[in-house]
Amino acid sequence: MTDGRVVHIDALMAESGVKFGTSGARGLVSDMTDEVCYAYTLGFIQYLEAAGELKTGKGVAVGGDLRFSTDRIMKAVGGAVRDRGYVVENCGTLPTPALAYYGMVNEMPTAMVTGSHIPDDRNGIKYTKKDGEILKPDEAAIKRQPVTLPHGLFDGQGMFAAPVELPAVKSEAGDQYIKRYLDYFSEGCLEGKRIGAYQHSAVGREHMIQVLTGLGAHVTPLGFSEAFIPVDTEAVRPEDTAAFKSWAEEYGFDAIVSTDGDSDRPLIGDENGTLIRGDVVGILCAAQLGADAVVAPVSCNSALEKCGLFERTYRTKIGSPYVIEGMQQALGGGAKRVVGYEANGGFLLASDIRMHGRVLKALPTRDALLPHIAVVLRSISKNMKLSELVAELPQRFTFSNRLTDFPTEKSREKLAAFNTSDSETDRQALHDIFFKAFGAVSSVDSTDGIRITFESREVVHLRSSGNAPEFRCYCEAATEYRAREMTDICLGIMESWR
Repeated sequence: MTDGRVVHIDALMAESGVKFGTSGARGLVSDMTDEVCYAYTLGFIQYLEAAGELKTGKGVAVGGDLRFSTDRIMKAVGGAVRDRGYVVENCGTLPTPALAYYGMVNEMPTAMVTGSHIPDDRNGIKYTKKDGEILKPDEAAIKRQPVTLPHGLFDGQGMFAAPVELPAVKSEAGDQYIKRYLDYFSEGCLEGKRIGAYQHSAVGREHMIQVLTGLGAHVTPLGFSEAFIPVDTEAVRPEDTAAFKSWAEEYGFDAIVSTDGDSDRPLIGDENGTLIRGDVVGILCAAQLGADAVVAPVSCNSALEKCGLFERTYRTKIGSPYVIEGMQQALGGGAKRVVGYEANGGFLLASDIRMHGRVLKALPTRDALLPHIAVVLRSISKNMKLSELVAELPQRFTFSNRLTDFPTEKSREKLAAFNTSDSETDRQALHDIFFKAFGAVSSVDSTDGIRITFESREVVHLRSSGNAPEFRCYCEAATEYRAREMTDICLGIMESWR
């Protein structure tokens, strides 16, 4: 493909406004033209070729979520794969971890079209190599790729000049994902448990119900939606919080489960409909799996270390690529059962888990189904309600929220000023704001954003989102009420910085 216009991926990022990182490409649907999505996919494929990871005649698996724009973008991705000389495996709509697992099992790269939890006017493309997620070095190399866009392929608005179609959908990837759990966990292991499944517009809503039902649970589908609902497991909408409470009271569930849009992050409510924070879900899941090493970002609840359940714990910057690097470090250090999780609840499995002659293969990318199963199994094994499992852990409470439509450059500039402002007056003013709100500062950690620990042992962590124009806040305190109160105070401070 030499006859055409040459563009560089890093230059196209600035030109289009569609950012590219280790979470893939993300942007407004209006900016994610066929041309942009085609170019990014070419860059990804060319990088794999240079790294010797892709050969002519092999395939690339493509899937997507349930957004209105996903089908069009999948066709742009598939067109780039086809034009570069590779087979397009159309896996249809399915969870991100299902597509990634299919790629790892079959040693092929994948491209998942999803914007995860962000609103429907945005979308994205998440790429994985044959052995898992792209990491920071991969990202840098992809950004350096020059790609050639054939003359006449696109119209003046960056859309295909002629229709492009995908091959027929193959259901194997989704089926394989369901089989992964039904084959490993004992038949009937969830027998007698009443579970509500909040479906909304999650792409894995049917997979979730099939697995839980297949393991013996009595599952009640709830809240199905044809329209896309941007469920963020770190900043749950008030109407969803209220719905969990209402459903718990009406049906008497043992648990209520759900996921975000692409079904790689779990949302779990206890028997009262009270949502369990993702970083607490991670601890419970890791404990049920018997992990000896657990990796989590700095934003996660400090109950991880305080609970004493794990031989080794590791802290990283926020983002699954950093958690994966931490898990690799743990494996290199001799740990046998290595897992990771994020504050959003996404659970990563770095090691094969063996039990009674069965093997649960490693899946080092965010997953939602494993936490659903493991947390309920832990309540069964300990003969405790989910609320009692949470109460058994050290009582450190976290809460998070974010400001949307907050320019990334502005949030990063403000956080940088906290420690590095040229103006001593500006820097001191920032410190004074937080001293007035929360008291004396004990330490400041700039591993990822700014994480401030106060002498009261309360924690405020502010960071710019890496994949959306959002300014995020995480707070930790001795009570849930105080963590929520702190978050509201911080959002007020952050709002004044717009």
